[in-house]
Formats: sequence, structure tokens, C-alpha cells
Amino acid sequence: MKITADRYIPFLKGVFEPYAEVVYKDGREIGPDDVRDSDALIVRTRTRCGRELLQGSRVGIVASATIGTDHIDTGWCAANGIEVANAAGCNAGGVLQYVFTALYTVASSRSINLKGKTLGIIGVGNVGSLIDTMASELGFRTLRCDPPRAEREGPEGFCTLEELLRGSDIVTMHTWLDTATRGMADSSFFSLMREGAVFINASRGEVVSDDALKQARGHLGAIILDTWNNEPDIDRELLSMTDIATPHIAGYTFKGKMNGSSAAVRAVARHFGIEELYGYYPEGDPDKESVDLNFDGIGQEEIRALLTGVYDIMEDDRALRERIGEFESLRSGYDYRKEFNHMSHN
Repeated sequence: MKITADRYIPFLKGVFEPYAEVVYKDGREIGPDDVRDSDALIVRTRTRCGRELLQGSRVGIVASATIGTDHIDTGWCAANGIEVANAAGCNAGGVLQYVFTALYTVASSRSINLKGKTLGIIGVGNVGSLIDTMASELGFRTLRCDPPRAEREGPEGFCTLEELLRGSDIVTMHTWLDTATRGMADSSFFSLMREGAVFINASRGEVVSDDALKQARGHLGAIILDTWNNEPDIDRELLSMTDIATPHIAGYTFKGKMNGSSAAVRAVARHFGIEELYGYYPEGDPDKESVDLNFDGIGQEEIRALLTGVYDIMEDDRALRERIGEFESLRSGYDYRKEFNHMSHN
């Protein structure tokens, strides 16, 4: 058995070697010749997996150590008998940390009082649900827009996109990328947002129109971007307009990467019947994984200090601005950070 894997996926080397030949390559460089005689492919978002890559290969499973599958042509894979597995929710804790650290940092720098503010969440899946819970615990009012969930579960607890945009002081994007969401944040979207509202995108860059966002800059109170169109060749003019800008690392925590890698390993192990790896989880380091934070009875600046004490988000911002031409290496060489376990706020 042969496995081809993205060499930047952590905690992977040595795991499958007792059972298979494993070839590691930069995910952007994996091509048809690399996978033709492979039985499995383990990737991140940088490998486009569809007919062009996989046709004529013997690949039986594509396992992505990421939450999304927009880099995989799932329809083509299904039609050609190729299993697709992803790591849903693996980095939810990291993105939760990112959103609130960024929000409280921007609020401090721009003297925004967050008390009583409404936070609108577009996409209420694994990540959005965590953000909804923590926002409520921190005293925010929340609005939730997730049409697929509203259709399945009923409209109670959800609102339309227009209602969310008109009613929110902070809008944070956590949608999947598909035909319905691609470019959804367009000029009409931003025109509906409140004057001075904060816009956060830590989902996929392609859900936003760069031109529309740039035109809306004067209308918005702050812009926080972790994901971009045309990565790694991002819009430098848009970068200059952001309050916080980072190189697609919102979910890059030590614990999140452990979760993603273990999900990919388990999927491949089950596909091939490698029972010894059915419950695989990397050997961790408690000092790098997480820390408990308690926000009970403290104010906005104290919350900010706790959050930035765990994660100095402006260090990532500075790195991107100073080394914009190194977007990909900033991402692939990222020093996975510790995330926090949030405690209830009464």
C-alpha cells in the first residue's frame, strides 16, 4: 500500500510507515504522477483534488486534515468510488480564540464599548455554534443566519441575512464555501451593515468580494481578515485597509492540528482496516495544548488582557504586513499556538 501525504501535516510522520510506503510532498506540488500508484491521499486545503489530479490513479480515499472540503470535487470522487473524509470541527476552538481575541483587541485600539452589542454569526456549524455560546456568556446579543440549518430545524432561533446585517454591530463569517456562499459578501451585503460595524472573515476568502469590501471601508468600523481571495497572492490594497490581517491561521492551534491529523489518520485506517490506528491520537504536550480562562466578573479590558496573554494576535498581523510575499511560508511554518478553554461568564 502506498500513501501520498502533504508534508506540512503535523503529527503524521511515522504513523503509517509500519503499514505502508508513505511519500511526503508539498501539498501545492502534488500532481497526477505522484498519486497514480497511490492508494490514499492525505491533504490540506492546498491540494486540489478532482478529476485532473485523480483520474487514472488507484486512490481509494482522500482524507483532508481540515474542516472544509471545497478543495475536493466531492461529486467526482463519489462518482468514481473514491471516499472523501474531512476533519469537521477540528479547529473550532482555535477559530473561537481568534475571533474573540481579534474583536477585543480591535475594540481596545478603536475605543469601542462592546457592552450590549449584537454579534451576527453567518454560518452556525461547529465554529459558529461555539462562538454563539461564548458570545452569549460574555453578554452579547447574538443573531444567527444559517439557511440550511433553519430549513432542517425550523426558523426559530435563526434570522435572514438581511435581518442579521441590519441588526448587528459585529458580523463574523463562518460559512462553508459553495455556489451559494461564493462572493456573498458583495456591495449589497456591505450596504446593509450598520455604520461603524465590525466585519470579521475567518472562513474562506472567496465568500467576500474584495472590491466591495474595499469600497465599504469608510462605512465600516473595523475589518479583521484571516482568509483571502487568491491566496497566497492576496490583495495588498485590501491588506492596507484592515485593522487586523493574518495569513489564514485562525485555526492553527496545537490542539486543533492534533484533532485534524488524528481525524485523517483514523479515516484512512478504517478505509484499509488498520485496526491499530482506529483510535489514533497524537501524543500531546499539555503545556502547548490549552489553558483555562475564567471571565467571571471582569470588564472588557481585563478580558482583552486574558485573551492576548494567551495569544498575541498582533504579532501575526505584524508578520504578514512585514513579509507579505511570504504568505505561504508564514502559514506552513506557523508555530502552532496554545488555545484557551473558556469558562462560563455569569
